Amino acid sequence: MTKNRRHRRTWTQRELEVMRREYPRRTAADVARLVGHSVASVYNYARLLGLRKSPEFLASPASGRLRPGDTRGLSGRFRRGHQPWNKGTHWTAGGRSAETRFKKGSLNGRAAKLYKPLGAYRINADGYLEQKITHEGRGGQRWKAVHRLVWEAVHGPVPPGHVVVFKPGRRTTKLEAITLDAVELVSREELMRRNSYHNRYPKEIGLVIQLRGALMRQINKRVRQQHEEPDGRPA
Repeated sequence: MTKNRRHRRTWTQRELEVMRREYPRRTAADVARLVGHSVASVYNYARLLGLRKSPEFLASPASGRLRPGDTRGLSGRFRRGHQPWNKGTHWTAGGRSAETRFKKGSLNGRAAKLYKPLGAYRINADGYLEQKITHEGRGGQRWKAVHRLVWEAVHGPVPPGHVVVFKPGRRTTKLEAITLDAVELVSREELMRRNSYHNRYPKEIGLVIQLRGALMRQINKRVRQQHEEPDGRPA
């Protein structure tokens, strides 16, 4: 047995003209009665036609908007100083509900599955071994790279503008191999120089990287020009 489907009637040109004329100054329900369509259909076609309510209609009581001094709904509003009937009372479900309540500090759902105790280890997205050092903070604030912990255990906090890194060829995720002699403190400027392609790759590969960058800049420039009008403004 098939379900009955509501027949959708196509809008006529006359009905659209009534919409354009009446929608700005009358309610959607009034317009729906005039054109013989649902209120939802009136709203949809008003959006498609770009119709808006007139300032006169919005300022009138028919718009349903509250205006200064309006007393509509006043009888249902809470008065200043109102005291709810259950203020100061506590309600606890009876029966065996106590057995199934979440205990203070307990984890549930996804948080319980992802929970790691203090001292736990993980490998982060950059491929470094980290250890959980606190439950406070958010996400990565609870974890610290093991090679940094090893350095700080001897030298104290890392000075501003510096980072702890593995010495060349000593990077690893094996806990027993992350020792003080495998790491060093360098400035961020020195780290940037080390990571520069001039130092990481042979001269020929460096030139290819430069040419690729220049080519991508020209491609991006052409793409931007295609999306701009002759006067330079975005299309």
